[in-house]
Amino acid sequence: MEEPGHLKRALIDAAAGAISGGISRTLTSPLDVIKIRFQVQLEPTTSWALAQRGLTVPSKYNGMLQATRDIFREEGFKGFWRGNVPALLMVMPYTAIQFTVLHKFKTFAAGSSKAEDHISLSPYLSYVSGALAGCAATVGSYPFDLLRTILASQGEPKVYPNMRSAFLDIVQSRGFRGLYAGLSPTLVEIVPYAGLQFGTYDTFKRWTMTWNRYRGNTSDTLSSFQLFNCGLAAGTCAKLVCHPLDVVKKRFQVEGLQRHPRYGARVEHKAYKNMFDALRQILLKEGWAGLYKGIVPSTIKAAPAGAVTFVSYEIVSDWLESVMT
Repeated sequence: MEEPGHLKRALIDAAAGAISGGISRTLTSPLDVIKIRFQVQLEPTTSWALAQRGLTVPSKYNGMLQATRDIFREEGFKGFWRGNVPALLMVMPYTAIQFTVLHKFKTFAAGSSKAEDHISLSPYLSYVSGALAGCAATVGSYPFDLLRTILASQGEPKVYPNMRSAFLDIVQSRGFRGLYAGLSPTLVEIVPYAGLQFGTYDTFKRWTMTWNRYRGNTSDTLSSFQLFNCGLAAGTCAKLVCHPLDVVKKRFQVEGLQRHPRYGARVEHKAYKNMFDALRQILLKEGWAGLYKGIVPSTIKAAPAGAVTFVSYEIVSDWLESVMT
């Protein structure tokens, strides 16, 4: 049985992670909905790409402003938060597991549970800890991620009126294994993504501390604004590198499921043999642009999402630690 100090630390990490994840997800949901609509659309997502391929029939969504306007006109303001309930059910345990496991790995590597000792870890250990924490969190929360994608990808009229109907259709059509469709590319994506996100975040924090000392500030405590900037940079770096795998994951998640004709062609059942075949087919049929569908809203979302998550976690964690100790 764990010592009370260890248990208390785990509870602080889990609670702070869940709260920070919930805040970040809710604030950035509109950008996430737009990103998902782009990612599951087989047709080009820009007017330029349509012209390049000589297509006269326009895609449902062909630009971020047009997508924003159409979603608001057809679905109202609440359309931008479509799928937010399963998203919260996914992201809150995800971030709770992620930060708890991350702290455990860093404590093991540093030989200390103190946050100030963790910042001195080598970049390599920061990247490895982040990657392992991301894998553990992904496996623990994946079915909710799948449901979030399916609900967020549909518009009006709805194919699935609620999370329960989507869940039942997936189980009936795919079996319980269907709740983990796309898990392989997700794990392949999450290793570099989480590793980059947490590793670069720690790196940017160290650089900021060095800059503060250069300016005469001897304290290693960073301001909320500096933490926000570190999270912003970390989220952007991770998303730019890993976006193609996120597109592949979304295709597997909606593969063979119902899709209203007004939103274009659906991803047919067993359209892709495996992750590499999906990458190859998207590249052949949709070009390099296909692998980066949704990159604009995704990057715009990833930067503030990462920043809000890290800042919220640091603030909530410090507050809980002061209350519980």
